[in-house]
Amino acid sequence: MNQPSTVHRPPSPIVALDVPTLSAARSLVDRLGASADFYKVGLQLYTAEGPRVVEWLRGAGKRVFLDLKLHDIPNTVRGAAQSAASLDVQLLTVHGIGGAAMLRAAVEGGGATTGILAVTVLTSMSQHDLESSRGHAVASVGDEVVRLAGLAAAAGAHGIVCAGSEVTAVRAAHGDALRTLVPGIRLGGTPTHDQARVMTPREAAEVGAGYVVIGRTVTAADDPPAAMRSVLAELGAA
Repeated sequence: MNQPSTVHRPPSPIVALDVPTLSAARSLVDRLGASADFYKVGLQLYTAEGPRVVEWLRGAGKRVFLDLKLHDIPNTVRGAAQSAASLDVQLLTVHGIGGAAMLRAAVEGGGATTGILAVTVLTSMSQHDLESSRGHAVASVGDEVVRLAGLAAAAGAHGIVCAGSEVTAVRAAHGDALRTLVPGIRLGGTPTHDQARVMTPREAAEVGAGYVVIGRTVTAADDPPAAMRSVLAELGAA
């Protein structure tokens, strides 16, 4: 069994471009300036604007996390991952529940340049939500995350997506073999919105998260650059 490192690198912060248009994305990226160089493009923006939003970000020197949460037959997912790699995307998500063959196909499609992240249990889901979606009882959300992390590791995935509260268990099982990406990051005192399992930037850094996704705690703030500076300060302090 791999053992977690005793010294963690600070997580890489990724800002979520959860906006409806390329124009709105440009405005936010321009406003944040040099404080952010890694951005998440999710379903809303990618559906509206397609590859050109990724091409613009890469042209501006920004890294891209393409959060499409793919879940389809292996051949289709392999092709989609190849397309993401051709866009020079650094990270791409697929659903871990898609199974071992699908995960391996995604890794093959992503190749050496696009890291595949397996989504385990969405951070908007509670224990009740998870059991309702599966149709049967589960021991805990954490157990399901660790189970899916095992599938991701066996498939050669770059990492997984999980809540910050589950990072320690994943690292205990897989050490540095799987990078953990933690969404649902909120500065203290800010709303949790539709997230059920949240964590502050400092807490995520302290448990050894590899990446943290920064959403409305920055993008919906009255002063996004100031909020981003607070996030970076917490990550550095940890």
